[in-house]
Amino acid sequence: MHPNPIFRSNDHAKSLSFAAKRGFGTLSVNGEHGPLAAHLPFVFNQDRSKLAFHMLRSNPVARSPGPALLAVSGPDAYISPDWYGVPEQVPTWNYVAVHLRGTLRVLPPEALEPHLRALSGAFERRLLPKPVWDLDKVSPAARAKMMRMLVPAELDITHVDATWKLGQNKPAAAVQGAAEALKTSAIGAEIAALAALMEEI
Repeated sequence: MHPNPIFRSNDHAKSLSFAAKRGFGTLSVNGEHGPLAAHLPFVFNQDRSKLAFHMLRSNPVARSPGPALLAVSGPDAYISPDWYGVPEQVPTWNYVAVHLRGTLRVLPPEALEPHLRALSGAFERRLLPKPVWDLDKVSPAARAKMMRMLVPAELDITHVDATWKLGQNKPAAAVQGAAEALKTSAIGAEIAALAALMEEI
């Protein structure tokens, strides 16, 4: 997390909502021979105290229960100092990142199918009015074969850290100028989304 407190957010509800909307993150654990990471989609429980996901049974992260960190990255982009319209500025990178710390637990096999239905259902509903795909469209034999390769898991969230580095240390007019310029930039990911967040601060 960014050490400058001006960019840190203690609004956990806002950060958890952001993570839920993203629905994809990087899960990191300490493996036997060093750090391990897995990139995966996830879904929260109702009160957002836990999140559920699945991994291939062969993934070494699935064999490393215990303390874990799920990093959820948001839109990010390079910010040119020219865009601020004020002197003595330097280049920077604006971004949003939420870190969810907790305990990784591998769940029993019977938790897998309900999880897969919840996960696909959550993302399929975002595609409405497209008819919702569900697991019943896969034959029982194919479904059983696929599910043998997967393990369900969850993260019990104990701590939320968030950085919303959006130019809060700049004058409002400078932030607005950078946000406007960002809309036509070609460096970074999801630039329009980052510009919209900067305009909200």
